[in-house]
Amino acid sequence: MAKRGDFVQIQVKILEPGERAPNLPEDTKRVPFEMRVKGFLIEEEAKLGSSVKIRTFSGREISGTLVAINPVYEHNFGEPVPELLNIGEELRKILGGE
Repeated sequence: MAKRGDFVQIQVKILEPGERAPNLPEDTKRVPFEMRVKGFLIEEEAKLGSSVKIRTFSGREISGTLVAINPVYEHNFGEPVPELLNIGEELRKILGGE
């Protein structure tokens, strides 16, 4: 259960499959175009799956379906690229630094 002011994530359907551009790949055209937005809950209380309104960091108010409470950032930059690990050191040597 989320309460007013909690950091949450909502999902908003932007376009239905029939409203999407005709030049998209078939598998893309078959699904709705959706976005997920993080912000602070405006309603007093809400459960996952309920329709809510949030206020984003930029102050916009957006309505959608509540999908997460205190959502985590799950992205990363992947595994290290061995060729790039020593590039800074090599560049300093080339430029005459340490």
